[in-house]
Amino acid sequence: MKSKEFHINSVDALSEVSDYLISLRDEADVIAFYGSMGAGKTTLIKNLCHKMGVTDEVNSPTFAIVNEYVTEEGESVYHFDFYRIKKLEEAYDIGFENYFDSGNLCLIEWPEMIEPLLPEKYIRVEIQHGETDDERLIHCQLVLE
Repeated sequence: MKSKEFHINSVDALSEVSDYLISLRDEADVIAFYGSMGAGKTTLIKNLCHKMGVTDEVNSPTFAIVNEYVTEEGESVYHFDFYRIKKLEEAYDIGFENYFDSGNLCLIEWPEMIEPLLPEKYIRVEIQHGETDDERLIHCQLVLE
């Protein structure tokens, strides 16, 4: 099982995490981002999308649930925010399986809300606050269930 930890002290240092996640792209298309409110999930996703050539503005789709971005190569990237999901049926209502099975990259904030629906193979990213406001501990793991 592939796993790596990063100690981040600045937003600029997220580039190393993004590079690692991109290197796992052949392993899984779904990346689930875990972390408390304000931990930096959206900030990391913005960095990752930028490195992948997304030219659209990247924002957390809190109310829309899913945003679609397009890379310079024309590839779609789907960004989910399941924070407001109350029941799994709401994920079915948006057709989550069409996105997850599309072969396109799916980036998920608040995956706790839909955990039973995650594919057997995905990348789990856990972000924890550090001792200072800028410090984060980021653990990335390829999950094979």
